Amino acid sequence: MKKIVAIMLTLVMSMAMVAGCGSDESAGGQGGSNDASKESGSGAGVLKVIDVDLSDEQYAFGVDKDQTDLLEEANAFIKEIKENGEFDKICNRYFGDGEPEPVESAVEDSSKDQLVVATNAGFEPFEYMKGDKYLGIDMEIAKAFAEKLGKELVIANMDFDAVCLAVGQHKCDIAMAGLTIKESRKKYVTFTDSYYNASQRLIVKSDDTEFDSMKDADSIHAALMGKDSSVKIGVQNGTTGQLYCEGDDEAGFEKLPSQAIGYKNGSLACQDLINGNLNYVIIDSAPAKCITDALNAQNG
Repeated sequence: MKKIVAIMLTLVMSMAMVAGCGSDESAGGQGGSNDASKESGSGAGVLKVIDVDLSDEQYAFGVDKDQTDLLEEANAFIKEIKENGEFDKICNRYFGDGEPEPVESAVEDSSKDQLVVATNAGFEPFEYMKGDKYLGIDMEIAKAFAEKLGKELVIANMDFDAVCLAVGQHKCDIAMAGLTIKESRKKYVTFTDSYYNASQRLIVKSDDTEFDSMKDADSIHAALMGKDSSVKIGVQNGTTGQLYCEGDDEAGFEKLPSQAIGYKNGSLACQDLINGNLNYVIIDSAPAKCITDALNAQNG
């Protein structure tokens, strides 16, 4: 896919996304499932999410390894917003009946006291864009954290697989990008305490019934291992979904026989699934629901 097409599709999908992903848990996935991990679009629309966790992950923020004070402040802030209910309020704006609050980025200026946050704003509901404003759970946390520190917030939007590297090269202070804690990423960043439990989900076309009766990850994995190289699975570059397909010893993922096709974000992968260029998509559960809800609404 040519770069200009990817950019145009990303813009279209970002503008079309809706952020209402209802939840039956107030803490946004801490210690249990939420509606972002439940089947989306079943019985209607063009896509559906299979209601089975394929992985068990923890999200954290990645801090510049040389900024130990910032790490301590970030951990204290995570603890504070979880204890005082602010984290629940932010999550409710994306998983419940609240209204997302747009976040603005200042222009980076080395003469000012700024917090520079590396992100990939194509990962709703954690970080995405509407016009020139940023939205998402991570973005609202970034705004509140910058205010707590008395700093001006600068958001550096980039490809996901560059986020940790940018922090490791001291170009950014902290990575907030729906970032799964992984040993290999510790080469570039120091992880904060975990703030969110996540998982991978399989997305299929709504008329695909092969996985409907499967109730555990092993059953789905066995089915996918039975496919051949003609099967194409869309993933977001640099994410756990890609590792699930391509294999990863650290995460305990066995390489699938199918082809993993990488995209800049999950929206592009899901659109290609609709277009018939993929057989499946594997991405994080919360974005999986938001993306399929949006596409089903568009194609309903």
